[in-house]
Amino acid sequence: MGTSSAVPAARHTARLLSFLAAQPGPVPAGAIAHGIGVPRSSVYHLLSVLGDEGFVRHFPDERRYGLGVAALGLGSAYTRQAPLTRLAAPVVARLVEAAGENGHLAVLNGREVLYLVEQRAAGRPPLVTDVDVHLPSHLTASGRAVLALLPPAQVRALYPTPGSFTDLTGSGPRTLRELRDVLRLARERGFAVEDGEVTTGFASVAAAVVDHTGRPVAGLAITFRSDAYDDAARAGLAEQATKAAREVSRRLGAR
Repeated sequence: MGTSSAVPAARHTARLLSFLAAQPGPVPAGAIAHGIGVPRSSVYHLLSVLGDEGFVRHFPDERRYGLGVAALGLGSAYTRQAPLTRLAAPVVARLVEAAGENGHLAVLNGREVLYLVEQRAAGRPPLVTDVDVHLPSHLTASGRAVLALLPPAQVRALYPTPGSFTDLTGSGPRTLRELRDVLRLARERGFAVEDGEVTTGFASVAAAVVDHTGRPVAGLAITFRSDAYDDAARAGLAEQATKAAREVSRRLGAR
């Protein structure tokens, strides 16, 4: 590494991470090199190593670098840069264009899902699943996709009593046993579904996004009118959602 004899590589690494943490968002490699006073070639080497270890994340669509998942313990900069949203948004946009239906990405927040990405297809009506909206996870396809991959004990802790199960349209699981059956079916299929349990007349299919440890971190879903697709066509939409979820997972470092 060019100047490693004068300034140890460990110091370069610390300066690079500190520089990224101080930024309002991901930045180009040239800005990093200028900011920490290290040749660009050396910076690319550091970024490669730190990327392999999960401390730095490359945003190829923007040609920028930000903090990665492994940097969570470094402070609030990780949350501020919202890498999951940045990495998922272009994938969801491409999915919506290909499928011609609304798409979204949501994360688990207690017993609810929080929507981070919402992409509306041309000519399709707006949905209740807007950015920053919270909905019961056991009723949504995106929430079920995540819950299906959690340890049973964690699901049980989230839903300790029948009172834990809220209702939006008069349908959906009302007990832990019923929820377990729904999640078991999602695991068998490889994707989760809901039909009329969030909004009457609309259905969704979703697949889980996992991080570099294999932990489910989000659900990626497509929503459509219930009467617009038969079972075979819905399976086709689910396949598209699954491929998109795998792409986001790959961007997060999943193998």
